[in-house]
Amino acid sequence: MSAPVMPLAGGQVAILLVQLAALLLLGLSLGRLAARFGLPPIVGELMAGVLLGPSLLGHAAPAIHDWLFPADAAQMHLLDAVAQVGVLLLVGVAGIELDTRTIRRRGTSALRISVGGLLIPIGFGILIGYLAPAVLVPDTTERPVFALFLAVAMCVTAIPVIAKTLADMKLIHRDVGQLIMTSGMVDDAVGWFLLSIVSAMATVGVRVGQVALSLLLLVAFVVAAIFVGRPLVRGAIRLAGRSAETGPTIVTAVVIVLVGAAITQSMHMEAVFGAFTAGILIGQAVRERRAVLAPLRTIVLTVLAPIFLASAGLRMDLGVLLDGDVALAAVVVLAAAILGKFAGAYLGARSSRLGHWESMAVGAGMNARGVVEIVVAMVGLRLGVLDIATFTIIALVAIVTSMMAPPLLRMAMSRVAHSADELLRKADHEEQWSTGPVVRPAETGAPPAA
Repeated sequence: MSAPVMPLAGGQVAILLVQLAALLLLGLSLGRLAARFGLPPIVGELMAGVLLGPSLLGHAAPAIHDWLFPADAAQMHLLDAVAQVGVLLLVGVAGIELDTRTIRRRGTSALRISVGGLLIPIGFGILIGYLAPAVLVPDTTERPVFALFLAVAMCVTAIPVIAKTLADMKLIHRDVGQLIMTSGMVDDAVGWFLLSIVSAMATVGVRVGQVALSLLLLVAFVVAAIFVGRPLVRGAIRLAGRSAETGPTIVTAVVIVLVGAAITQSMHMEAVFGAFTAGILIGQAVRERRAVLAPLRTIVLTVLAPIFLASAGLRMDLGVLLDGDVALAAVVVLAAAILGKFAGAYLGARSSRLGHWESMAVGAGMNARGVVEIVVAMVGLRLGVLDIATFTIIALVAIVTSMMAPPLLRMAMSRVAHSADELLRKADHEEQWSTGPVVRPAETGAPPAA
């Protein structure tokens, strides 16, 4: 008979609670401040961790920093566990919001934009990964794995940040906004797929047989999700929906996301891929009544996601940029990330016969890396593929590209004329997430809004 597991010490629990309170309060405050300056809240939420981490508090008040975030692995694992649940549900919610019908409807244009927005950054990432100074590559990481991981980090797009930015700017229902969202969805799906492959390579090594097995397992998971998971999820959601309350449906959705994440994690793939796939299946099951999951979305975006982002900021150490090689690498990676994604998406849009300013807007929107970049960086740090220096560089890419998106979108879209059906699309979107009546444009006769 095994010995009983000792409960957590009271001091550990107390510190965890203070950590969560501090990260949430500062994350909320800085997120609101960022929003007032027209920036995505992710910028402020990440900076909350930076301010409380070694970059500022660790230098200005080391005693307070060491008390609040003690150098104890067990204590940090508690915070990481909470953050991990947050990121899985965040990725799940992103999957729920993915509209597969829109992808099919605008598939050709979105595919061209996505291919351009994937291939050029991947090429830049692999090139930089092989040329990067040794100081940026952990001793335990093989150079091909590091290069491929950097390529994945540079090719992703952040649907949550793009969606929030477009919504705040009243652009999400514009034709270009829809195309940005659709292309970003494709990039997101491919990004999680590539992340699972590279993560498996980091775990089992760069051996053809092992990589082929990982790819086979990944394809098997996707096929099983389509033919087995989809009817099971639809049945579970339908059964939970018989209740007059929203609670059973929300709990069922959370369980499905966590189970999907657990399955891919047990297959030596990344848990976020399973969570994202589960989210897509849930979104298809609740397609016309997503409002039932609105409370879950609110909690994830306002509580759990800021905790994850702030905890990611804790890992950043801006002091590493004082090293000349690291600073130069940061400039090169940032420039390549911006140029590669923007140019790839712009060229893809132009090949789809979009105008110059529409293509500029697509490039600006697709360039926002945001929370997805942070998720990828955190995975790399956990697997040992990245060290603190490279993690800090990738996090800076997420912050800078997210800050660039709003002003560039505003400039480009001010030169793009409206289409006739944009107000109808706006009403449809509001109706999906609203529990109250939505006034449709035909009922008001209102002209299209800017």
